[in-house]
Amino acid sequence: MQLPSKNFIADELLIIARLLELKGENPFKIRAYSQAARALENFSGNLQDAASQTIVVPGIGKAIAEKINELLTTGRLSYLENLKAEFPSTLFELFELQGLGGKKIKALYDQLGVDSIESLRLACEDGRIAGLPGFGTKSAMNILKAIEQHARHSGFFRLGDVTALANDILEALRAHPKVIRASAAGSFRRSKEILHDLDFVVSTKDPARVTADFTHFDLVEEVIACGDTKASVRMVGGVQCDLRAVSDEEFPFAISYFTGSKEHNIALRNRALKRGWTLNEYRLAATEGASDAVPRISDEAALYRALGMSYVAPELREDRGEIEAAERGELPSLVEWNHLRGTFHNHTTASDGRATLEEMVSAARELGLEYLGIADHSKSSVQANGLTADRLAQQRKEIARLDSKELRVFAGVECDILKDGSLDFPDEVLASLDYVVASVHSSFTLSESEQTKRILRAISNPHVTMLGHLTGRLLLTREGYAVNVPAVIDAAAETGTMIELNANPHRLDMDWRWWPLAKSKGVKCVINPDAHRVSGLQDLYFGVLMARKGGLERRDVFNCLSAEEVSKVFAAGR
Repeated sequence: MQLPSKNFIADELLIIARLLELKGENPFKIRAYSQAARALENFSGNLQDAASQTIVVPGIGKAIAEKINELLTTGRLSYLENLKAEFPSTLFELFELQGLGGKKIKALYDQLGVDSIESLRLACEDGRIAGLPGFGTKSAMNILKAIEQHARHSGFFRLGDVTALANDILEALRAHPKVIRASAAGSFRRSKEILHDLDFVVSTKDPARVTADFTHFDLVEEVIACGDTKASVRMVGGVQCDLRAVSDEEFPFAISYFTGSKEHNIALRNRALKRGWTLNEYRLAATEGASDAVPRISDEAALYRALGMSYVAPELREDRGEIEAAERGELPSLVEWNHLRGTFHNHTTASDGRATLEEMVSAARELGLEYLGIADHSKSSVQANGLTADRLAQQRKEIARLDSKELRVFAGVECDILKDGSLDFPDEVLASLDYVVASVHSSFTLSESEQTKRILRAISNPHVTMLGHLTGRLLLTREGYAVNVPAVIDAAAETGTMIELNANPHRLDMDWRWWPLAKSKGVKCVINPDAHRVSGLQDLYFGVLMARKGGLERRDVFNCLSAEEVSKVFAAGR
């Protein structure tokens, strides 16, 4: 049996906390499970040791450790299953809605009997929620908007939410004794930020055996279809996974075709036709009277060469100019994960992070980074325990103590851009820092012109080094606020302000579609994880995927510079 991941177990503990809150349990008991989940996310040791208590994990007591051990040894947790049995299964849908937490859901369930999204919608429409203490008419309207947005995104998944599953399936396919070659395909292979399903292609001499075995993989919840060359299953969590099994000779064509995009495939087929060939998911063949012989194709690179092109990385296959660039031999040399040498937008327990400064520094060192920037929230982010000027000054001293040649630690702040575009700290405070991340955290409903003017004023301040999460979007949860992105890019180019590619899988903001424009204007990208716990540093991986999808090269990304080069840039100012 495949062991549950650390993040999966942490999620299960958070579900227990939610259910206990619905039951009205002791708040200390609820907090114990929430804290255990956070402690587990920050834990870098062996899970089996943690469960048996041979290693003490701060925040996890004996009772919860025993539950972790049950999950590790059986793959299930009877305590959680019993808790779930006390409530309608549809009740858990409510936690997927933006703006609804455990307390509100408990009030809706206890007082109105709301136990599903549909019953919640009816309670909004018939006025019951507007009359409920603590809610009101505005709350009912906001809930209806959240329901509408949830319906729009139903059946879709964030890239970061399915990556671990996709990698596990791919690993299992490659380990199968009858599989010759295996690859992910579809929108996952193209690194799309939102996915509908997961696609896989394998080459094999026994396709029926492989497809049948695929339907019995761990976490398969439902078999949708299974034939001799293809199978579809639904995994625990709802994501559909599709497998195609082909011969090894067909594999290069199948993996190209099933990776897509549709528009990119059409362009490839048209290029083949111009040479007197036909191209489909199984072969490249000559038509009658073709003047050129079809070369032997052993992999995708050979297919692109046969069509008179450079190999196009999967991330670029969106028919956004990559065909023409490949024909001219002018495709970008895309940034790689190992090019990153540090990062800047990270939080600690000084504001709303879940790890201490020391823990974040240790995690960065373990990840092999050369430098780490700390940018906790500024004072206006009261909900995030934003730092006052005095607390920020104290944190600078703590950072200076941890700064070393082995790992440079830079002192920054994520400074709120206020409604009028001014910044949350005066210039003399900002000038005392190595760098400043300026971000919008409030007044999302301003008009596009007002929001754009606000941001432009902020980045005109010479102390602003980089602009954080440009549109404020939360994928599948909250649309970005209205802002004129080209105008912001133009202003960033003029002022020398960097724009963040926020690598948190819930954000991935600025959107990859805008990076070619920013690159053409000379605007530097800075890939930041917006990490609020040590595991968040690993979200840099998703930032690199989005940078690649945006056509960015090593030279376009600021945190590909060495610690010494970064220090010089910060010392010189913007």
